[in-house]
Amino acid sequence: MKKLVSTLLSLVVIAGFGTAAALAAGDNEHHKAPEEQKWSFSGPFGHYDKGQLQRGLKVYVEVCAACHSLDRIAFRNFLDLGYSEDQIKSLAAEYDVLGGPNEEGEMFERPAILADYFPNPFPNVEAAAYANNGAAPPDFSLLAKARGATRGFPQFVFDIFTMYAEGGPDYINALLTGYQDEPPHGVEITEGTYYNPYFLDGLSLAMAPPLSDEIVTYDDGSPETVDQYSKDVSAFMMWAAEPKLESRKSLGFKVIVFLLIFAGLLYLSKKSVWSRVEH
Repeated sequence: MKKLVSTLLSLVVIAGFGTAAALAAGDNEHHKAPEEQKWSFSGPFGHYDKGQLQRGLKVYVEVCAACHSLDRIAFRNFLDLGYSEDQIKSLAAEYDVLGGPNEEGEMFERPAILADYFPNPFPNVEAAAYANNGAAPPDFSLLAKARGATRGFPQFVFDIFTMYAEGGPDYINALLTGYQDEPPHGVEITEGTYYNPYFLDGLSLAMAPPLSDEIVTYDDGSPETVDQYSKDVSAFMMWAAEPKLESRKSLGFKVIVFLLIFAGLLYLSKKSVWSRVEH
């Protein structure tokens, strides 16, 4: 048994170092790892900051929605951000969606309602790619859960105990704030792309820097800076990817408490039963 445990631990260590080595060998020396940010939704008792989510939605609508879709989010879902039904109805009415068929069997455009999903800015993937230098902008619905830089050994071990699950928002925030005007000496990038050392798939990407100071007006007095915009939209994307995060963590805590109490009762029952048996 001890030999088996020792073998498994050795495999974990080897795999961890292998992951770190693979990252070091596979990545260009100019790549940078995203810095870990402080998020209200991190940790076992994390929760969403609705004010931040509302700001993030504002950034998405005014900046990102022109290129990036939000296919899995319906307008009614925005009620969870603290908006009233009338406010969301007003937002939905600003967009036209395909409705029908009518009595003649024809489709028609109509203002969106709460039940409609956020409209895609492009009719199909091909049109999206054609309008963006051949690279279709990814959908924002699950991006915060689908993206994230791999953290090698021993960091991933600590991540298990700290319940670190914010790799996506950390990466998105780093990417949005990590653009540089010129690549370092000796680094060549494809013409028409933009240098960003945080980009996972290379050192440059087709998306131009989307944010700049004072591009979006906040109503709550928050700083109108690239750094603030980036954090807000990153948090909003995390919510879009996992809108039930708060209820999941709440249920998880209750389950852990139940299991601890149940384990204690089992132990006491075992002692009570076997105390009457002669050993």
